[in-house]
Amino acid sequence: MTTERLRDITSFIVMDVLERAHEMERRGIDVIHLEVGEPDFDTPACVKAAACQALENGHTHYTHSMGILELREAICEHYADAYGVSVAPDQVVVGSGTSPVMFVMFAALLEIGDEVIISDPHYACYPNFIKFMQGLPVTVPVYEEDGFQYRPEEIEKKISEKTRAIFVNSPSNPTGNLLSPERMKVIADMSPYIISDEIYHGLVYEGHEHSILEYTDRAFVLNGFSKLYAMTGLRLGYLIAPKKFIRTIQKVQQNFFISANSMVQIAGIAALREAGEDIARMKGIYNERRQFMIRRLKELGFGITVEPTGAFYVFANARHLSADSYKLAFDILENAHVGVTPGIDFGQNGEGYLRFSYANSRENIAEGMNRLERYLDRKS
Repeated sequence: MTTERLRDITSFIVMDVLERAHEMERRGIDVIHLEVGEPDFDTPACVKAAACQALENGHTHYTHSMGILELREAICEHYADAYGVSVAPDQVVVGSGTSPVMFVMFAALLEIGDEVIISDPHYACYPNFIKFMQGLPVTVPVYEEDGFQYRPEEIEKKISEKTRAIFVNSPSNPTGNLLSPERMKVIADMSPYIISDEIYHGLVYEGHEHSILEYTDRAFVLNGFSKLYAMTGLRLGYLIAPKKFIRTIQKVQQNFFISANSMVQIAGIAALREAGEDIARMKGIYNERRQFMIRRLKELGFGITVEPTGAFYVFANARHLSADSYKLAFDILENAHVGVTPGIDFGQNGEGYLRFSYANSRENIAEGMNRLERYLDRKS
């Protein structure tokens, strides 16, 4: 039994893979996890200390619905330092993770039937947020040979009178590739609003990421602390929005979420202002893993035309193995005991690909690649 609103909501396949892997582990099977985009690093000590001190100091009550002012000010400082853009604290809404602030953003932005342009492949949950708010996701294929970047001329073909926003995600999940500043500039002028998911900013190993706010103020920026600061379980994210939407967004926040965890907001301030050395260390290790995984996947015959330079994913072409990435991913899990994510989780244009996450130790990645090599040898 399900409501009409939820009838078209798809499962998050990576979670299906993870949950199957957990079932296997409960039976005593050792599984190498290369499916989940969750940092394996411990949360920085300064963040944990700030959280513990906040608890001791009594930060256990509701905060302002938009978030503690000092945290919003720290977010503004971060965007000024990193991108040279000016953001006011009253443009920032803090939530219990980036997904909740995405919810309040779409609630404020979309009327029934409004269209949002997204890339294909894309983060698996984007269409479900849009459809839940009775909007329509409109996909634009992106291709391996372009490093999975948008082609602006292909976006233009999909723009209609119902287009409300274009969604960009750079560095991207699932591909790990960046959108060039030249293409961002062009895209920034193509739609009433641009939505930019910047959750993987800071995790770039070649080149430099750009915020959409460098090119337009008609933008909604999604960001948070889960990926860069290894704070997934602490659930802290934020939205930067045009001022004319803020009061509406605030009312949605007040009604559905009240406020983010007060103690964790204090920890977020420490993350932004004190965790620089921890981030640099983690980033260096990620880069070593990235280079190792790309090399091994190429040796195993997977297609990687443009090497990913951000996030912690490699989106590898596996069409020579199977046209059914779902079946292939579960076959690898059952027979090689390696968790990978099927490309179909990220849209029809992701079919035939597998996403590998290097948010795991070098030793585990090496073992996963060796198991995959033995699996492929058995298939040949």
